[in-house]
Amino acid sequence: MTYKAVLFDLDGTLLNTIDDIGDAINRVLERNGFPIHNMNTYRRLVGNGAFNTIIGALPEDKRVDSIINSCLKAFQEDYSRNWNVKTRAYDDIPELLDLLIARRLKIAVLSNKPHKYTKQCIDGFLSGWDFDVVFGQRDDVPRKPDPAGALEIAEKLGLSPSDFLYLGDTDVDMKTSIDAGMFPVGVLWGFRSAEELKESGAKALINRPLEALDLLG
Repeated sequence: MTYKAVLFDLDGTLLNTIDDIGDAINRVLERNGFPIHNMNTYRRLVGNGAFNTIIGALPEDKRVDSIINSCLKAFQEDYSRNWNVKTRAYDDIPELLDLLIARRLKIAVLSNKPHKYTKQCIDGFLSGWDFDVVFGQRDDVPRKPDPAGALEIAEKLGLSPSDFLYLGDTDVDMKTSIDAGMFPVGVLWGFRSAEELKESGAKALINRPLEALDLLG
């Protein structure tokens, strides 16, 4: 199979954002007198949208609507000021993007991070590459693992879903890829384990970004 496009997840795939996300949530938790977490905990909690990450970070007896919504708003305000303190592109991502563009492949991003922050991160760290489509979480489109966003990208680019490699680091990404009819590639430099990715349907696992080139056909 020869692929014509690569669809990337953002957090844990293109960018290592975990410290800025975790630090922002911990500041909110601390201000409210709740226990904070280490970054390994946040590696398990992220991937299914900020709302669900906040729920997972709160003590079980504090997971009520008023507290969830208050902490989510506070996190968004904090993260909007501190989204680029420790975040960095992963090693070899710039080289991979250069080579994909040189091969005239389409490149796109689909994230469960709110669309505003997804665009902000791409503009802040990957502005040197012309992504064909960048979508974060939008109110009118179901979040991953619903395949709606991935299918919208395929339609927007005039391609079949089977033309895409999908690179992601979580079970959410693998399920999205499978349900969209794309080829699911689990990346091992991100936030989750090889076991989780394989169990979620990854058809290939890669240790470094440039290994994706071997899958293009």
